Amino acid sequence: MTILTPVFISPRNIFNIIRQVSMLGIIAVGSTFVILSAEIDLSVGSVVALSGVIAAGLQVNNGMGTFLATLIPLLISLTLGLGMGFVITKTNVHSFIVTLGMLSIARGLALIYTGGYPISGLNSSFNAIGGGMVGPVPIPVIIYTGVIIIAYFFLSQTTFGKYIYAIGGNKEAVRLAAIPVDLYKTIVFGISGLTSGIAGVILAARVNSGQPTAGMGWELDVIASVIIGGTSLFGGRGGVIGTVIGSLFLGVLRNGLNLLNVSPFYQQVFIGLLIVIAVIIDKFRK
Repeated sequence: MTILTPVFISPRNIFNIIRQVSMLGIIAVGSTFVILSAEIDLSVGSVVALSGVIAAGLQVNNGMGTFLATLIPLLISLTLGLGMGFVITKTNVHSFIVTLGMLSIARGLALIYTGGYPISGLNSSFNAIGGGMVGPVPIPVIIYTGVIIIAYFFLSQTTFGKYIYAIGGNKEAVRLAAIPVDLYKTIVFGISGLTSGIAGVILAARVNSGQPTAGMGWELDVIASVIIGGTSLFGGRGGVIGTVIGSLFLGVLRNGLNLLNVSPFYQQVFIGLLIVIAVIIDKFRK
């Protein structure tokens, strides 16, 4: 069994899994808010790329320091998310269509901004965000943990979280109760955009470059993490802890398949099947 091999259980491989899971996991936590509200966000991978190349470009092309080069792409990602939420709620166009459009828009902007080439040579202080350690703990894991705690608090301990569950369970009933459904839905897309931006910054710092092709296909893994973790694709049921478990499961699974030299193409088929099975099970549970 792969999980029993020395390579799999080595500290280096375990830390590698945790780092990889942290980036996808941060996005998955943000997507949990969206899916709980009975919506979906397919733009996350492209927003990862756009935030990463902007962070890199601001340092290399504009000479900005780490703080602004981190803050600006996060604000842009947040704005993109809020913009998607605004369009979805004001036009009643399904989130699948709007976020699919943003997937193409953000990817195109990343390619235009870079000319299709990576931007490398970033500040060492910026690179520490993706590759640094605090004691034995990687900084991305610390950020991931912080995101989990904040998200869990808002979903389980605040009126905001209760409304998100209620909107996903019965949007019209919530609207009749004079709760501003459109506002809350716009906010959850803002959260998804922000978490995608955070992951994009971490990834750029990790690889010391902004890659316009970064995050391709991540939307599939993010949705899989959320659904496998028990959040209903139909909204109103699930939570952050389940998403964390789903992300860890997927990270360990992918790592094991890589160690077994399973082709990435077959891995995509397998992950897709897992999503279909999870949705079918959820449908019967509902």
